[in-house]
Amino acid sequence: MDYEIPRSTRRCATTDRELQPGEGFYSVLFADSGKLTRRDYSVEAWKGPPDGSLGWWRSQVPRPDAKRVHWAPNEVMLQLFDQLENQPARQDMRYVLALLLVRRRVMRLEEEIKGPEGCETLVLYCPRREATYHVPVVMPAAARIQEIQQELASLLFAQGS
Repeated sequence: MDYEIPRSTRRCATTDRELQPGEGFYSVLFADSGKLTRRDYSVEAWKGPPDGSLGWWRSQVPRPDAKRVHWAPNEVMLQLFDQLENQPARQDMRYVLALLLVRRRVMRLEEEIKGPEGCETLVLYCPRREATYHVPVVMPAAARIQEIQQELASLLFAQGS
């Protein structure tokens, strides 16, 4: 099962206003008839993730003069993913990293399992390693979101020209 995550519309889904370079915004993913749909929201229109959303993140419209961001190699991301497996306090970061790996097509979502008491688990397959992973869905608490973003950015991104 391979999901194509649509690019940003650069337009607020609530106000229909065009998002400007340098402006922060939120993106939300929904499952719609077996396909992923994406809605972008300006910071002013953001009221939290809508009901039925699969995931969301904060981003920024790139400036025309911005330096290009380079991702860490996929193997580096996979090593971090492995390291986080046995760190219970960082399972929210592992979940976010798993979504990033799906977005980058390093892993693919095979199945979503609902366990007892409503616990959800993503079953992901990594063709590069020929391995299957079970990743608990651990939504980050509001206080952790910024921390996770900063840590992943420092570990996985580099500025370049």
